[in-house]
Amino acid sequence: MKRSSGVRLCATAAVSVLSLALITGCADGDSKDSKGSKDAKGAGAAKALTAAELKQKIIAQGDVSGYKVGPVEGGIPDKSKVKSDDAKCQPVLQAFTGIAPGEPAANTSRMATQDKKDPTDDATSLDDMADGKFEDAINESMDLDVTVVTLASYDGDGAEQALKSVSDAVKACTGGFSGEQDGEKGKFTKVAEEKSSGTGDESVAFTATNDAGKDGSLPLHAEVVRHGNTLATYTTINIGAMMSKKPYTVSAPVVKAQAAKLK
Repeated sequence: MKRSSGVRLCATAAVSVLSLALITGCADGDSKDSKGSKDAKGAGAAKALTAAELKQKIIAQGDVSGYKVGPVEGGIPDKSKVKSDDAKCQPVLQAFTGIAPGEPAANTSRMATQDKKDPTDDATSLDDMADGKFEDAINESMDLDVTVVTLASYDGDGAEQALKSVSDAVKACTGGFSGEQDGEKGKFTKVAEEKSSGTGDESVAFTATNDAGKDGSLPLHAEVVRHGNTLATYTTINIGAMMSKKPYTVSAPVVKAQAAKLK
């Protein structure tokens, strides 16, 4: 059991090192590339959805096969307590903490956690595992995607402008940036644009990497997608993949399910 606690503590530390990453474990807990728009016409007259309407449109339990969906563990942090040392990188930092970009009229969030078996399913107890397989089993048990989804609605062309602020920040902050959340400081060493899901009217996907010393590079992945005057922000973390140095991305099933509810 001591070893189990140690490995789990290591996993918690990995998340802490990412700094400012909202997700703190594997529990579930409300609170096309950006090159053009398919529906720019009439954007200036768009009216934001209400908070109640957004809650009807955000994913819920049963919407994503193989995932548990519920409130965000600990809630979304207060916008005023998440600060980048470089103002132009603020939209990227906010995306990684589940905060909607720009000034939305209303927003709401959910957490989707991928189902995974317990590491003791194939053994009588943790003590029965061979020494070399113990850590692998724990890593495997944590090899699951945890995704925070935030929906935000804007008046006029607010959604387009907010998405542009994120896209501009990704391009401007490739060299990394530092920031803090509730007084906890951290540093991302680089930011890079990734291939987006292609859902919605326009989108931008990106990753930010933290150099965790002996643990190597630890990446976070995010995507912001515009559906009319609503933005969907997705942030995914996979602790097991990080510790095993396996690649992962924003959870495609979550994006697909959320996009379907926004049609």
